[in-house]
Amino acid sequence: MSTPVADPTVTLPDGVLRGRRRGDVVEFLGIRYATAARFAPPRAPEPWTGVREAVERGPTAPQLPARVAAVTGPSPDDGAPQDEDCLRVDVRAPAAALADGVPRPVLVWLHGGAYVIGSAATSWYDTARLVSEGTDGGVVTVNVGYRLGVLGWLAAPGVSDGNLGLLDQLAALRWVRDRIAAFGGDADQVTVMGQSAGAHAIACLMTVPEARPLFRRAILQSGQLGLGLSSPQRAARVAGYVTEGLQGADPATAGVEDVLAAQRHAMIRAAGPGGLDSSPAFAPVDGVPPLSAGVTWADAASAGHDVLVGSTADEAETFVRISPALWGLKRLPVLGRLTSVGAAMATRRVFGAPAERFADDAATAGAHTFSYRFAWRAPASGLGACHCIELPFLFGARDAWVDAPMLRGADWDADVEPLGAVVRAAWLRFVRTGNPATDALPWPSHAAGGGPTVVLDASVAGNGHTR
Repeated sequence: MSTPVADPTVTLPDGVLRGRRRGDVVEFLGIRYATAARFAPPRAPEPWTGVREAVERGPTAPQLPARVAAVTGPSPDDGAPQDEDCLRVDVRAPAAALADGVPRPVLVWLHGGAYVIGSAATSWYDTARLVSEGTDGGVVTVNVGYRLGVLGWLAAPGVSDGNLGLLDQLAALRWVRDRIAAFGGDADQVTVMGQSAGAHAIACLMTVPEARPLFRRAILQSGQLGLGLSSPQRAARVAGYVTEGLQGADPATAGVEDVLAAQRHAMIRAAGPGGLDSSPAFAPVDGVPPLSAGVTWADAASAGHDVLVGSTADEAETFVRISPALWGLKRLPVLGRLTSVGAAMATRRVFGAPAERFADDAATAGAHTFSYRFAWRAPASGLGACHCIELPFLFGARDAWVDAPMLRGADWDADVEPLGAVVRAAWLRFVRTGNPATDALPWPSHAAGGGPTVVLDASVAGNGHTR
């Protein structure tokens, strides 16, 4: 579809959108992919007449302030508007994609945040570099916002069925299937990529028969797969804590601030004494649609998708740093060493070993499978290769990430950019071909018997290595 270079427009089944151009990338922001009343499943958006502007980011899902700033730094978009009308996507594409008629592979991003924080629209996850650095015509990217916390994951009879955030993600994938061609994307070449809760959600979607045909490949970064799914019993306990926090108010009509206050109460109660239980209070619940009861990660791994899966070497250091109790222990001589040992064990149990098992299961099922461990460590952060460390390298958004405490002591141009270029090239090649190997980074397939796992660290900027 022809479009003016300086004023890009696309025509969807719903109506016409006008976006904006940034260099050789066009972007359409804040597009409503679905609507939903509180605690109701998503439904298709209403069509419109005329031309709708898509040049401003949509609102983020209502959420509490994040504690992760001690690791990632504050989000550049802290203070952005929040609204329950948050089912929005941001689409970016090469400018040529709107005019040349050549379908591009599609990369769909699901953000993390323990199912209670995060935003598709934050500058942290600006996909412009992934779009502009793509070879062979580039890729089209879609950042997805979905409901969080109580509003997205509460499972309480008579109030909310639960797993609404997962239904939101499924609705977004349907939107991509039906509309991405207008942006130059190929609906038959969709890769879903997520980190942390985003990766966990993708594993859930891989078990859902309706979702499986909506994407061809999956990139799972640091998914907390070792925690599995929330049980109906745990979900009921959390719902009880929410009821306590609401103090008699009706959750269907209470103000958003009251709902978030009840969410805070529930999270504190669920975390237990000292806040040592860091498993998400709000998460996908086993047996609640679209999930069938008793599904396993082996079911997900055998779904037939190409898989790129991995973790960071020191995931749990992030959770030590943001826990006042654990961080206090970490700073003591003897207890600090014990805390570090515990963090290493948690990294292995919750992230590392489950990622390897997922890769083993996918390879055994015959899927094209590749695994990694991100092991780059900043010289002066004290956080190692912590949870979230790969994100600045993947997105390359310098202004958003350069002051992150987890990068302390590193030089962006000398340390982050060289490794980031290699990582982005590998991820983009996987999106295009199902194989992340490049000239700069040889990457053997993960074998059915286990491994090898590519280690991503400073040496990768010259050449990769495996273990």
